[in-house]
Amino acid sequence: MIASADLGDGTYRNPVLNADWSDPDVVRVGDDFYLTASSFGRAPGLPLLHSRDLVNWTLVGHALERLQPAAEFTVPRHDCGVWAPSLRHHDDRFWIFWGDPDHGIFQINSPAIRGPWTRPHLVKEGKGLIDACPLWDEETGEAYLVHAWAKSRSGVKNRLTGHRMHPEGTRLLDEGKVIVDGDRIPGWFTIEGPKLYRHDGWFWILAPAGGVETGWQGALRSRDFFGPYEERIVLEQGDTDVNGPHQGGWVRTSTGEDWFLHFQQRGPYGRVVHLQPMSWGADGGDGWPVMGDGGTPVAVHRKPDLPVQSPAAPATDDDFPGGRFGRQWQWTANPQDGWATQHSGDGLRLSCVRSADAHDLRKLPNILTQRLPGTACVVEVELRLDSEEPGARAGLAVLGDSFGWIGLERADDGTVRLVHRFAESVAERERDAEHPRPAPDGRARLRIAIGAGARCRFSYDVGAGDGWESSGPVFAATPWRWVGALLGLFALAPVGGGHAGAASFTQFRVTTS
Repeated sequence: MIASADLGDGTYRNPVLNADWSDPDVVRVGDDFYLTASSFGRAPGLPLLHSRDLVNWTLVGHALERLQPAAEFTVPRHDCGVWAPSLRHHDDRFWIFWGDPDHGIFQINSPAIRGPWTRPHLVKEGKGLIDACPLWDEETGEAYLVHAWAKSRSGVKNRLTGHRMHPEGTRLLDEGKVIVDGDRIPGWFTIEGPKLYRHDGWFWILAPAGGVETGWQGALRSRDFFGPYEERIVLEQGDTDVNGPHQGGWVRTSTGEDWFLHFQQRGPYGRVVHLQPMSWGADGGDGWPVMGDGGTPVAVHRKPDLPVQSPAAPATDDDFPGGRFGRQWQWTANPQDGWATQHSGDGLRLSCVRSADAHDLRKLPNILTQRLPGTACVVEVELRLDSEEPGARAGLAVLGDSFGWIGLERADDGTVRLVHRFAESVAERERDAEHPRPAPDGRARLRIAIGAGARCRFSYDVGAGDGWESSGPVFAATPWRWVGALLGLFALAPVGGGHAGAASFTQFRVTTS
């Protein structure tokens, strides 16, 4: 279990979400705050988090059951899929817009945060369309949409394009116009991730620039949606250790306080989420937002002036009651029937899915994952390999552009072995990190101790009376290009005919050091 950011004395410590909740956006409805984040190629997608105080968050579900087009996400596409969603509440409905860099801008909506959500609707088709955000102007009744561009697909970057949108959010009403050209702003590059608001008679775009790891948060304003816009940097690293603080959402509490949630890129941990105090016009009374401590991130701060909440953080532990897994888990692609089997007891029963890619976990869709915690921790799970198939295996993995795993494998002679394997980023297949050793009862307790810099130490207990034994050298977790490293559970078998059996996982635990 991961500790809350709530310090219990009326203050909080950043990050408030210490894991890869990438590109967050937030909205308030009544006394409740809701947050969503990028989910890229994992399913279910579009996580939905809830809080009453902006500090203590719980994961309440997902808005996207399967990625679309479904046929393209039957295999892992780790850095593709759902990029930088925007969450809004309008006309008594929740709305989420996002850009898929390979297909276009999608939208779903629901009368309630827990659904049912509509099927994804393609609002604008095209390559490189990302980071979409709608605005319904309560003053005029008109609706707008702004989005950014991915150069990898379109050849275009550092620009924001604006459209008039049908009030029902189903289509755009014009061809679009570049409303912000970052090439015309001295020193600015890679402007993206826009969030669109109406405030104090202005159209506001809160947009990051400067790159994921080194950038800053910008604010742009205009009296007319289509511009011209003037700009200002409103949050940057300064002399803090929070690199690239940017890309998130502004929210106002019921007591009239303003707050800004944004991410910080932390290598293998992905993009962790910080909460900054915010005010309008405090800097000389000129109406611009001021974030953090005069424009730099805060590490510890007074909590929002809201009713006290019990400490909370998104779940990590799981006993898998009835064979069901918790909301914190996602597959590495759209799931298929039969990967996980429900039953009357506790424990996760994963089928040993046959695959020609069993030598490379990065290519497998049937890995059940959750986010790597952003703090030092110990991860443990108990595994039993029930498959009699030679070559069948199951284990606990740290999965990224490189990966390492420890688990059990059925040998050709019918015995079960404890194995520990890894693959470098440049390797096309895994290799042993330690010599295999017997696991006479076909079960083992597996452990990964994750220290500073996401350096992972693997160990095991096969019930031979020797207790925990270390395995292999230290493995440093690595992210994909946009996605942090993941914890994963899997069961596999070589290519062949018929059902290959299953593996059972019990008592999954994450304990902070």
